[in-house]
Amino acid sequence: MQKNLTSKKKYEFEDILEERRQSSDLRYAMKCYTPVVYKELSPCKPSAIKSIVLQSEQVQYVIRQLSKETGESLDIIQEEATEILDEMGHGMHMGAIRFFAFTLSKIFKCLFKSVYVNEDGMQKLQQAIQEHPVVLLPSHRSYMDFLLLSYVLYSYDLALPVIAAGIDFLGMKIVGELLRKSGAFFMRRTFGGNKLYWAVFAEYVKCILKNGHAPVEFYVEGTRSRTAKTLSPKFGLLNIVMDPFLKREIFDIYLVPISISYERVLEEFLYAYELLGVPKPKESTSGLLKARKILNEDFGNIHVHFGQPVSLRTLEAGRMNKYPFNLLPRHIPQKPSEEIQKFVTDVAYQIELLQIENMVLNPWMLICTILLQNLPAIDFELLVEKTLWLKNLTQLFGGFLDWPDNLCASKAVKSALMLHSNIASLVNGQVIINNKEMGFVTTEDPVFRRAFSSLLCGSYRNQLLNVFVRPALVSIALQITHSSRKEEVYNQFSFWRDVFSEEFIFFPGISLKDFEEGCFLLTKCGAIQDTPQQIFVTEKGNTIITFLSVMFKPFVEGYQIICKYLFSETSEAFTEKHFIFGVRSLASQLLETGSTQCYEVLSSDMQKNALAAFVRLGMVDRMKTVDGFTYRVNNESLAKTAGMFESRIPVRNAMTARL
Repeated sequence: MQKNLTSKKKYEFEDILEERRQSSDLRYAMKCYTPVVYKELSPCKPSAIKSIVLQSEQVQYVIRQLSKETGESLDIIQEEATEILDEMGHGMHMGAIRFFAFTLSKIFKCLFKSVYVNEDGMQKLQQAIQEHPVVLLPSHRSYMDFLLLSYVLYSYDLALPVIAAGIDFLGMKIVGELLRKSGAFFMRRTFGGNKLYWAVFAEYVKCILKNGHAPVEFYVEGTRSRTAKTLSPKFGLLNIVMDPFLKREIFDIYLVPISISYERVLEEFLYAYELLGVPKPKESTSGLLKARKILNEDFGNIHVHFGQPVSLRTLEAGRMNKYPFNLLPRHIPQKPSEEIQKFVTDVAYQIELLQIENMVLNPWMLICTILLQNLPAIDFELLVEKTLWLKNLTQLFGGFLDWPDNLCASKAVKSALMLHSNIASLVNGQVIINNKEMGFVTTEDPVFRRAFSSLLCGSYRNQLLNVFVRPALVSIALQITHSSRKEEVYNQFSFWRDVFSEEFIFFPGISLKDFEEGCFLLTKCGAIQDTPQQIFVTEKGNTIITFLSVMFKPFVEGYQIICKYLFSETSEAFTEKHFIFGVRSLASQLLETGSTQCYEVLSSDMQKNALAAFVRLGMVDRMKTVDGFTYRVNNESLAKTAGMFESRIPVRNAMTARL
């Protein structure tokens, strides 16, 4: 798919909190709320949906099959299906909806300066909801996401979505039931082997779609991203929502990519701790009440961008063979064909790339990028200069940057530092990353503290990486190959793109196109001269090439360290837990001795992504067991591939000198 390099405009967004600051929240919560529905259908009550699901051909077929397999009576299995639905099912009670409308207005006004929504996106969504069933697919960076989206839709008098939520929320007394009554339905984390649960769940989601009484909402990423990078897509729910269209039970479905951008994420400390192995606190109402002290803090702005609704019928046109669905009755469960799996995969990646394209960036992300290349401190005036330079490069590459109105660069940087004073400080003309106790964990370990600070800053820098990943991989390839031959540079680019396919979102099978885009952007900024056979770095380009390489150096070096660890592994099988512990031990030793400054290799996200990449590359074999998976190093393949990981990026840092 072709990336849109046209910058979005600030005036496209409307602050929906502005009116809330000037009028009664109670009147807002109690307003007349009569949202339009798909093709003038009357809303289908949740109790009616349960009845339809239980009596559906698919669920009844599975109940009969299980009865034959297990010897259990039909009534007992039917009762089990009813219990699953009772646990899972959503509700829509105006009392709960109005309670959230009132409460969230109060909370959002305390936490955020503004909640910006693109008006053209809302208009397109309003039209789409009346034409075909709609699936909302937001990015997922915070627990706040699903509350925020429902709040936005209520503000615009649109039908509230039926939201797929984790079963963990049911453990929150009162809050869990309030969420249920506001449209949340609850799914277990894993249920692949439970045929009855799968059948009931799939039929439940499809029933909501086919009745068209409300949009369905879920996260393609599956879970919240702790690193602020977009996670590789999960395909289970997308398979389910696409199934009625592929079986021609629905004429079309609109998929709406939604990008939610936070200037400051509520869970920033919690995420950094989780990545370093500190267990996540269990969701509870008491924990929520204890967290109310954050209401005294400032979390800046939020931008919610509703993308152009994507017609599934348009995406599918000419791609799919429709005849296989006619070979068996539609209610009999079928494993998706390779053709369908590829189509679902392509749709998932396209949605995530559209989410990424519409993310809104802010100055703090630029500042963190520069701070991480200038540890432990940088002169404030130099930081301002570098931030302005990076601002221009970001906009040149098509990033949408929300720069504060009427503020010069110096004041914009100071404003960002003030908002994030918990992470960095301005001391005697120097900007430093704080290295003190933060959050709920107390430790004297200097490696843990530095890693914590690096991961905090890294989560904001990561949001900038999508703009730069393709030209950066070209830059890394140029520096590692020390060659101007285009074929050699492309081979190196293709290798690292393949390695980092868990770290960054690349549309499958278009490595050459991504390479050409990276070269185009580097040519656009004057960093290279690109000919059919060769790539030449210009005199001006050395600074840009080096900066981009160093920007992505933590990922290259982190994977090199993890590869080094694999060489130390014996031929014994190991678990993911053993692998993470081993990598952390080796990395901690290297960090303590000063052999590396790559603190981000301590992140469980990087460790798990690297393990998945090494399995895909054949360097590690994965074997299924009763308890999950075990792994074994493939020494022959590791030896063949390891040479690619031994190449080093030059350590010279272009940001230490004035540009």
